Formats: sequence, C-alpha cells, structure tokens
Amino acid sequence: MIEVKNLVKRYGDHVAVNHLNFTVEEGQIYGFLGPNGAGKSTTMNIITGYLAATEGEVNINGHNILEDPEKAKKCIGYLPEMPPVYMDMTVLEYLKFVAELKKIPKDKIKKQLMEVMSLVKITDMQNRLIRNLSKGYRQRVGLAQAVIGYPPIIILDEPTVGLDPKQIIEIRELIKSLGKKHTVILSSHILSEVSAVCDYVMIISKGELVASDTPENLSKLMIGSNTVECTVKGTRKAVMSALNQIPEIKNVKYEDAEEKGCLKLVIKTGKDKDIREPLFYRMADASCPILSLSSSTMSLEDVFLELTDDSGKAARKLKKEIKKQTAEQEVE
Repeated sequence: MIEVKNLVKRYGDHVAVNHLNFTVEEGQIYGFLGPNGAGKSTTMNIITGYLAATEGEVNINGHNILEDPEKAKKCIGYLPEMPPVYMDMTVLEYLKFVAELKKIPKDKIKKQLMEVMSLVKITDMQNRLIRNLSKGYRQRVGLAQAVIGYPPIIILDEPTVGLDPKQIIEIRELIKSLGKKHTVILSSHILSEVSAVCDYVMIISKGELVASDTPENLSKLMIGSNTVECTVKGTRKAVMSALNQIPEIKNVKYEDAEEKGCLKLVIKTGKDKDIREPLFYRMADASCPILSLSSSTMSLEDVFLELTDDSGKAARKLKKEIKKQTAEQEVE
C-alpha cells in the first residue's frame, strides 16, 4: 500500500531522513517508533505530501505522492501531532467542511458524518464549539477528520501526546477498532503505546530505519538466544552432569542460592530452542528437584534502547544482524 524508496530530507547541512526504505502492507497497525528528533514526523509529512523530499520517492497504492498527489492523498487520512481543527466551528460544522474538502458527494455527507462521529464517540459533542472541548475530545475530532471518506490508510502522528491516562486508553482502543478496516501507521516515541496497539514495529534512529519486524520477532532477534533461569536443589557436580546431557545448552552461569543446598542457574540456548521439558526430565533423573523455573525475552523497551544507542559495539553488531535478517526475509 505504501512504498518508500531511498527517502532523504535535508535541512541545510542537517539530514533529518537518511536514505529510508520500507513497505507498508495492507491490514495491519504499524508502529513508527523512535526518540525525539529521529525523523518520524518529517517522514510522516513527506508520505502525506505536506513536505517535499530532497531525494527518493513515496508511492501510495501505486500513485507517486509528488507526481499524482490528488489520487495519492485520497488514499490517506492524516492526523498531525497538532489536530488541524478550527476552534470557532462546532464539531459538526468542522466535519462537514472537511467532507466538502474531500469531495464527498452531498447526498452522502450527512450519513457518513453520523457514522464517523459514532465511530469516534463524539456524537453528543456535535453541536459544541471545538474551543470548548477537552484535549481528548479535540483529538477525537482530529481522528474523525482523518477517517472521513474512509481512506484505506490512516496515518497518526503522536495521537496521544498531552492526554491523561484515561484518554490515552480510549484513543488506543479507538485505534485498534480503526485497524479492523484500515491500515494504520502510528508514529510515537511512547513504547507502551506501540506495544499495546501495533502488529508491526519500525524503529527509526537519526533518520535511518534500524529495525522492522513484529515486536515478538524483534525481541527474539535482539536477545540472540533463549534464557532460562531456575533454582535447583542438588550438588554442583550432579546438576552440571545432568545439564551436560542437553546438547541445546550453549552457556550456563551458576551461583549458590539463598536456600541451603540449592543452586541458581542462568542457562542460555540457541534461538528457537526450548529446553524446559528436557531440563525437567534430566534433573528428575539426577534426583535434583527444580524449585523455580522461568524463561525470559527482551521487552520492546530493551530492544528500543539497544537500537537507538550508538555508543556501544553491541548495538552496532545487533543492527548489522537485523539488517542481514531483514534482507534474507525480503529474498524469501
């Protein structure tokens, strides 16, 4: 639905977007994630035609956003970070104005406005002046204007900024409902928001795409292995002898646990290797009961911090690994 090729945006000597490439497929909610100043809003503005790129191109359903802007923009509903509302209009007046701008047939405007206001839950506010609405309701009005015309793609730039916790939850639920009928791109730097709402995550840092996958796959890729932590009752010799019978184990760290006669183990395995069952049987055969057992993966927050930190060799190595895996997936 959206194809971004070699996108570059420069402001003088500053490169805001640096040779960005990605594709957005139909029927998912995408999270466009990055720290402040990473280039998210600039990219959103280029995709929607508000800004011209220095280099590269953006195609929306096969229409180039610069060469064929009218057809391309008909495919997009856009909510900027600051909702584009007119404070002196009522909600209904404003949405009718937007519908006319989007060239909705006059005989369909009333029906569609009622449907859209019902969808975003602002029907009761339709005769209120927008200036008298709370920030949460203004955000809903902004969402309503993006949905009018039922474009296949909805782009939301920081849709929950400045909202209270209750309003954030309501907007998230609204975005999930939009995802049932539209492809949604959600730009944010709030990790919990992306985790709660999105099917797919694109992480951008300093204008470059550093990762693109589902939150679950990113966690697996970043950690590079599965980790099992357990507490086992038994001697070090008996426990290590049992562990040596499990070939999937790559590394074991152990220390004395607080309980007398017990060991605390941190066991690492290769990717996609689940050793919990063989671990149980080997320890049972060795008469070393497992008192606690848990497996762990990296959270999206851990992934984000690793990929947006250029100070360490580990981060650079992980970025190269992710790029390699992404290239392999594209070949497949």
